[in-house]
Amino acid sequence: MPTSRERLEAALARIDDPKGEGARACLTVYREQAKAAAEAADARARAGISVGPLDGTIVSIKDLFDVAGEVTRAGSKVLAEEGGPAAQDAPVVRRLRAGGAVIVAKNNMTEFAFSGVGANPHYGTPGNPADRARIPGGSSSGGAVAAADGMCEIAIGSDTGGSTRIPAALCGIVGFKPSRQRISIAGAYPLSQSMDSIGPMARSVEACAKADAVMAGETFVAPAPAPLANLRIGIAQGMPLDKLDDTVAKSFAQAAARLERAGARLSDQPLPLIDGMARVNARGGVQPAEAFTVNRDLLDRRGDALDPNVRARLERARDISAADYITMVNERAALIGGMDAHLADIDVLALPTTPIVAPTLAEMAPADEFARKNAVLLRNTSMWNFFDCCAISLPLPREGGLPTGLMLVVRNGRDRRLFRIAAAVERLLAS
Repeated sequence: MPTSRERLEAALARIDDPKGEGARACLTVYREQAKAAAEAADARARAGISVGPLDGTIVSIKDLFDVAGEVTRAGSKVLAEEGGPAAQDAPVVRRLRAGGAVIVAKNNMTEFAFSGVGANPHYGTPGNPADRARIPGGSSSGGAVAAADGMCEIAIGSDTGGSTRIPAALCGIVGFKPSRQRISIAGAYPLSQSMDSIGPMARSVEACAKADAVMAGETFVAPAPAPLANLRIGIAQGMPLDKLDDTVAKSFAQAAARLERAGARLSDQPLPLIDGMARVNARGGVQPAEAFTVNRDLLDRRGDALDPNVRARLERARDISAADYITMVNERAALIGGMDAHLADIDVLALPTTPIVAPTLAEMAPADEFARKNAVLLRNTSMWNFFDCCAISLPLPREGGLPTGLMLVVRNGRDRRLFRIAAAVERLLAS
């Protein structure tokens, strides 16, 4: 196997390729620090020493994580101009470094992480690896492109409404959203304190499991593929399957058929609690209210300098009252308990990660179309942040078409079980 330094040099070459997306995907490149970290990892390897499952792995991190001595931009020109340097690394960054990860870059993102599209008018929008004229998905856009394009081996993102799973699905890689409480969100620029979670994107389930364990401070156990025979898979019904585009509908149906042929027990799974979620969101939503609170001062002082699509979403939450917010929080808590009980009779829920393939950048140019397609992209993923579940997106076989994703969802706290199921499905789809 190539050394860490050799793999780092290959990653840097991809970042530096003038014909590639490095300038748009990687906003900061830690060239010298990464070389020193890679050489240290190689020295440990020669001595037969390992500090963990990520030792020597080339990792990039989303632009919203604090790095000591740097301004945390969160994809924003205003924060880049006004922010002070972080006093210390975010806890997840400290754990990655302690685990031997070679941090090569900070990745581009949607401003404040508030969109599933991945567009950024300030720093440029990285083109989708499958078709550079298409969006990468967001908000962890640069990380997904970097991981898919070989600029890193694992990209660390955040997921508040689908921000690791959407870009993973649209770029053809794996994206994981953990049970929210397992990984510290301290030192990550907040969007919604009730729903923010930290997760990895990579080319394999095992790579995501390694990063997840390190960030959670847990002992890594390679996810042995769970037996597919008699695995109880609920196929989400209703809204998650509504108005799928032809590519997504075909790839999802083919995946379900393969799972059934492998012996899994598929059953239709109605999700009546989605109606309750819709009633909560009709009041304005918990996540938008919290996002507005975080960014209110910047919105008031420098609104004209923000991404207009992000600004419009934040402004819509301005008039949510404290009473409505508290009501939404309480109603959500009851619905979380209800969904946990609802999922108790199956092993895993399956649905398409996004209802559509990646739209073109040109399609997203009109503000009304941006808002419409952003809502469509977030539709299937954001509900699992609302219901506080654990989810993963796996790339489905492309057969020459654009990437699509299969999302698997389990109850909160069943992360290791989900990795085992995902490893089995990954192996099946690759066969």
